[in-house]
Amino acid sequence: MSLLKIDNVNACYGDVQVLHGVTLEVPEAEIVTIVGANGAGKSTLLKTIAGILRPTSGEIRFAGERLDHLDSHQIVERGLIRIPEGRKIFPSLTVLENLEMGSYLPKPKAKRAESLEKVFTLFPVLKDRCRQLAGTLSGGEQQMLAIGRGLMSLPRLLMLDEPSLGLAPLLVREIFLTVLNINKQGTTILLVEQNVFSALDMANEGYVLENGSIILHGKSQDLLRDDHIRTAYLGI
Repeated sequence: MSLLKIDNVNACYGDVQVLHGVTLEVPEAEIVTIVGANGAGKSTLLKTIAGILRPTSGEIRFAGERLDHLDSHQIVERGLIRIPEGRKIFPSLTVLENLEMGSYLPKPKAKRAESLEKVFTLFPVLKDRCRQLAGTLSGGEQQMLAIGRGLMSLPRLLMLDEPSLGLAPLLVREIFLTVLNINKQGTTILLVEQNVFSALDMANEGYVLENGSIILHGKSQDLLRDDHIRTAYLGI
């Protein structure tokens, strides 16, 4: 069963069309990745799903409900959470205050203590630094904090935009292992990544976005063997 369905979505920035008839599905409890080069429209697609950018046409449905006419806070209320590229934490707030910001809605707020324990189990370093200003954390720790803040919102579907950006290879591996763990605990994942091999290797299905259009879709292991992927993205 598909939790998220996107049907023939077009989106523009002013007069410039960025997304061209994008159609994709995210099955419940799976990891789906969208890969592509810089400027392909990946972040624009996540912003459109999240209600930050309104599509000019097409439909977006989440758990059967149409989302493309809702405001972004209404989409968050339904359990669709986006973790933006570049982390976008609140640097002048503490780690704990950042996490609490993720649970401001009534249902997440009622389960704040339980959610904090889960986040601290996933990321013990955040518990150790809960009173530290978020802006003083390393890049990897800030990415952990951004993911943790998203989890505090009790997501049904978590959208991650370039979580490996700017991180050392060892930290990239740690972040991807954490995403796998989150998925195993029942959260559906939509992952946008430039790290094509790692993204496809961990996902169930993948979509390749080029110039705002989906050009390939399939099981991730099949895409890893695709000649276009191997030549254009893996350098093989």
